[in-house]
Amino acid sequence: MARRQGEAVRGRRSVRVRRALVVFGVLGIAVALLAGCTFTVHGHAVSIYDDPFKVAGLPTTSGPSGPRTGVPDSSLTAQNSDGGDIDHLVLNALDDIQTYWRGEYPLEFSGQFTPVDKFISWSAKAPRSQSAQFCSQTSYRLVNAAYCRLDGSIGWDRTVLLPAVVEEFGKMSVVMVLAHEYGHAIQEMSKIVSGKTPTLVKEQQADCFAGAFIRNVAEGKAKHFTINTSDGLNAVLAATVAFRDADPDNPDSVHGSAFERVTAVQIGFTDGPKGCKAINQTEIDHRRGNLPQTLGNDSTHGESEVTQANLVELTKAMAAIMPIRSEPKYGYDTAKLNCRNGADTAPVTYCPATNLIGTDVTALHDRGVSNADDQDGLPANVTGDFTAYIVFISRYTLAVQHAAGEALTGAKTGLRAACLSGVISAKLADPNRDKSQGDITLSAGDLDEAVSGLLTDGLAASDTDGKTVPSGFSRVDAFRAGVLGDQTTCSARYS
Repeated sequence: MARRQGEAVRGRRSVRVRRALVVFGVLGIAVALLAGCTFTVHGHAVSIYDDPFKVAGLPTTSGPSGPRTGVPDSSLTAQNSDGGDIDHLVLNALDDIQTYWRGEYPLEFSGQFTPVDKFISWSAKAPRSQSAQFCSQTSYRLVNAAYCRLDGSIGWDRTVLLPAVVEEFGKMSVVMVLAHEYGHAIQEMSKIVSGKTPTLVKEQQADCFAGAFIRNVAEGKAKHFTINTSDGLNAVLAATVAFRDADPDNPDSVHGSAFERVTAVQIGFTDGPKGCKAINQTEIDHRRGNLPQTLGNDSTHGESEVTQANLVELTKAMAAIMPIRSEPKYGYDTAKLNCRNGADTAPVTYCPATNLIGTDVTALHDRGVSNADDQDGLPANVTGDFTAYIVFISRYTLAVQHAAGEALTGAKTGLRAACLSGVISAKLADPNRDKSQGDITLSAGDLDEAVSGLLTDGLAASDTDGKTVPSGFSRVDAFRAGVLGDQTTCSARYS
């Protein structure tokens, strides 16, 4: 968020993994949200939000995630392969992805599905004399995975990038990376993109196609892999956050923010390839609305100190954006309120009995310190000032629910809190908002920090007992609905 004058500056950092751009690389790598989003079962429309313990209509599961045991490896081969575990993992993923598209392609696209038949593996650690060729360039120190338009091949670095992805996010995140690259092949094959199509559109469509395939895995239809819809799916989304455009003002930032990329994955997971086909520049522009896309000349790089003074400004903004008859009182000494009808949810607690929001400012400040300068490679968790502010906002939304006479415990309460927090967050970016009613503004990158927090501990999607649903997907989806919708959206979804 934009800081107030006279406060310390902390910069954002960019990922230190080499971002070599090879046509469509993962590292160089919605339809409009409706309140009544439904899918059909046996011809009858069913809301995907009726059960908060479901994930886009699927049960929330906690079983294994990763390669299935006892399944023979794929017969697919890659040029320059070392025959190691990473290449087996990738080829098995490509086999399942191709099987998925054999069945799905004719349902959504005209023409015939032609499987990719050229795969190339390389080691970014290999000396120049032992490097391979991919997409008419050397693989020397090439830390990437990519689809090549020149020859329709897919290639990957088996020694730096993919092992790092496995270590940080698990093997299913490698499957996600390859599903994204195969999404580019589907774009070319179906001719839904051209040389004039913006790279941003191509990348978010590919993210969406990857999400559609991951749902296929979640439904138990993949031969080599399985994924649960709690921590397994959370990890895949966390990897998507890591591959975001960390610096919106970098000319190479052509893939989208974490908020946008996760949104694209969720569209695919929820609506399938049909939803992905609807992603174009107009749709992306509509989705972006007034959300900040640049840091401009902001010397704070979008970061502020989480202080009592700034929290007071935020309380004014929340009251103006989402007013309620009985505004809560605020305390800034502690989050230990010993509330008779609610648990302490440090670093911020809302007590319905006293209509008080208590904050441990020091602890909230620590939560909001940017970790950008402390991370190498692929950050599993992205923190910053909005990691803290979103929790503070969410406790206010519990007061909003209290004023409306809604239940303050249960899964829907927490998801409503996340959704309403999204509404307030988006309104903080409104250029026409009266800054005398809270001198604090949303900055580019803030929503990414909120998404990362929702995927990790989910405190901003918890009820007055501090309980939240186990699915980070559902928590982020609720927040996204609020950002792209309004208060009515939240009420309709989680009534």
